[in-house]
Amino acid sequence: MVTIYDLAKKTGFSSTTVSKALNNYTDVSEKTKKKIIEAAAEMGYLPNAHAQSLSTKKSWTIGVMFAEDNEVGMKHPFFNAIIESFRKFVEREGYDLIFASRNLRKRDTSYLEHFLYRAVDGIVVICSDPHDPQVQEMVNSHVPIVVIDMTKQNCSVVYSDNIEGGRLAVNYLHSLGHTKIAHISGDPDIDAGAQRIKGFEKGMKEVNLPIRDEYVVNGGFFSIEEGRIAMNKLLDLKEMPTAVFVSGDHMAIGAMEAIKAKGLRIPEDISIIGYDDIDMAAYVSPKLTTVKQDTDLIGASAGQLLINQMNEKKKMKTTEIIPVELIVRESCTSIN
Repeated sequence: MVTIYDLAKKTGFSSTTVSKALNNYTDVSEKTKKKIIEAAAEMGYLPNAHAQSLSTKKSWTIGVMFAEDNEVGMKHPFFNAIIESFRKFVEREGYDLIFASRNLRKRDTSYLEHFLYRAVDGIVVICSDPHDPQVQEMVNSHVPIVVIDMTKQNCSVVYSDNIEGGRLAVNYLHSLGHTKIAHISGDPDIDAGAQRIKGFEKGMKEVNLPIRDEYVVNGGFFSIEEGRIAMNKLLDLKEMPTAVFVSGDHMAIGAMEAIKAKGLRIPEDISIIGYDDIDMAAYVSPKLTTVKQDTDLIGASAGQLLINQMNEKKKMKTTEIIPVELIVRESCTSIN
């Protein structure tokens, strides 16, 4: 397969210039475009998508790079809801989605190279690892891009107000009389995990409660099993917490299973608050009190940010922080 890197080598231009020329960007001279397009035709590079983009200046496609550490993939209810909301928004504007395959890594092809080859107009990234070199390659490219669920990237980003979510959870538990409040966190190397830890700390400071080291447990990558393991660590303490703020609903469900396995009751013995408000939260027993992330607004906001960039044919750096909401159900109770 002929790549933009092959074209760059043949023409003497950078891969960025080659990509811009093929996508008809205005900051590349007509002379340079002509040389690159002729070389591309000679080498048999141009697929139909590129041929279309050269005439219409758009391919009407968006690349989707989606990865999370538990490899649940599209079955994960939170990410699935965001992608579905994003898809509905951009499809109304006439765009189709192209999902990058995990097999690209095995074929020694980067996600960026794949998306450039497919002549996408923009890229959306949903990935739990902000340090992934492939993510950073896309973030630092010239291609219009929006990143969901990460902070402080060199591009447009959309994420929930995770600090406020953590604060809301702690304040609610304190309003019920709890002072022994623990936190099962997401991995602090993940932006969402780190931000919710900050929210927990902020909430505890606001209500003048000390944070006990043994009451903060790293729950890892937000899975049910990791929530169960983390909760068992809290249950093994000499002085157990009376309430736990859990950084994800899947982890909260695992924590609830661990509590029940010990013969304890929710919320009579331990109150639990989750995070996300996945559909399952309203059907577990007891129904889970949680911090709701507005997946519809996250997906639509990401779609609008990306379309704005694609229409302008330039990358922009905009931050959209989406409000969260506490959903009170049955898993918390007041304490005497």
